[in-house]
Amino acid sequence: MSKNNILIVDDDENIAELISLYLNKECYETEIAASGTEALQLFEEYSPDLVLLDVMLPGMDGYQVCTEIRKTSNTPIIMLSAKGEVFDKVLGLKIGADDYIVKPFDSNELVARVGALLRRSAMTESAQKQPQSAAYDVTSADHVGTFVEYDGLVVNISNYTVTFEGHNLEMPPKELEILYFLASRPNQVFTREQLLDKLWGYEYVGDTRTVDVHIKRLREKLNNNHNWSIATVWGIGYKFEWRS
Repeated sequence: MSKNNILIVDDDENIAELISLYLNKECYETEIAASGTEALQLFEEYSPDLVLLDVMLPGMDGYQVCTEIRKTSNTPIIMLSAKGEVFDKVLGLKIGADDYIVKPFDSNELVARVGALLRRSAMTESAQKQPQSAAYDVTSADHVGTFVEYDGLVVNISNYTVTFEGHNLEMPPKELEILYFLASRPNQVFTREQLLDKLWGYEYVGDTRTVDVHIKRLREKLNNNHNWSIATVWGIGYKFEWRS
């Protein structure tokens, strides 16, 4: 089995080398970039399976690098920063980062998050390579199983695909998981804390704003011209509202 390649982007040589050491011990291959410009160049040459991206970089910062990568690739990105403010985390997630870790961090937590993201990415890639069938066995909108189907929408959790208005819709794994979780339990309200616990679990230590960001992304991809929607229950959380 080939080793996963990880691109580490940090202008602090000591931190970059330390992260590389942690990951090498877990049998990951690593490459280090010290600037945003170098990171984009190595990203093209190295084709990493995951990027660990520091926010504060000389010249082009981590947010800009993340934005550029997202124009052409869904490669998992974990942002690293000494900035622990909610605004900074939300900004990173909004522009396409998959996770955000505040420095200083525990090496075991870093390795665990890297492993979790790589597993989800591998599952998605494997599913996308499988031939897709146009037929669906489940038509009941309140069915909890391999996939759920509503007017114009099919969410398949077994192969991580979403069909919307007859077209395959590209969607990161975590967004798909949230959509499936809510859609498979129509009209049931979940708090942000419940969604964090059920969908991120021990792998993620973050604030509830993370849920808001993912819900916002889903709404931008799914219009409201159907008998269902992702509804906000003010003061509580969210639900997949289905109007039969």
